Amino acid sequence: MDTSKRKNITSLLQRTPVNWQKVLSDCIASFDCSTGTLHFLETDSSLLKLQAQIGIPSFLLPKVSEIPVGKGMAGIAAERREPVEMCNLQTDTSGVARPAAKETKVEGSIAVPLILDDVLYGTLGIAKPVPYEFTEDERKELMAIGAEIARVLS
Repeated sequence: MDTSKRKNITSLLQRTPVNWQKVLSDCIASFDCSTGTLHFLETDSSLLKLQAQIGIPSFLLPKVSEIPVGKGMAGIAAERREPVEMCNLQTDTSGVARPAAKETKVEGSIAVPLILDDVLYGTLGIAKPVPYEFTEDERKELMAIGAEIARVLS
């Protein structure tokens, strides 16, 4: 990831109020992705609530607006507190991705938890329209971005 792009995301997070749609848009662009979601944890219900999205078909929005911790890629990333990735969501048979996720038409996808000081604040998910395996450096960078987002939410 280009460091200037990371600096741009960091500067977006320093604004008040934070434009979460723009933060997500810049994250997606920085990793050459086409689709993404940003969910914040509602602690009293243990639901991940959709804060921003790009590229999710409108008919799927009701299914991704609230995600229980432990369900789907975002929910499992939140539960495990680590990245959950699929090289090709379209051909995945692990059961991690919910059946409706295939309707996004994305393939290479990753969801990372937003964690700061071992406290979960939500998840960030991005995806490409082609099969793709995120590198270790990309996973670390996404986790660092997640920690920056969590710092704003804390």
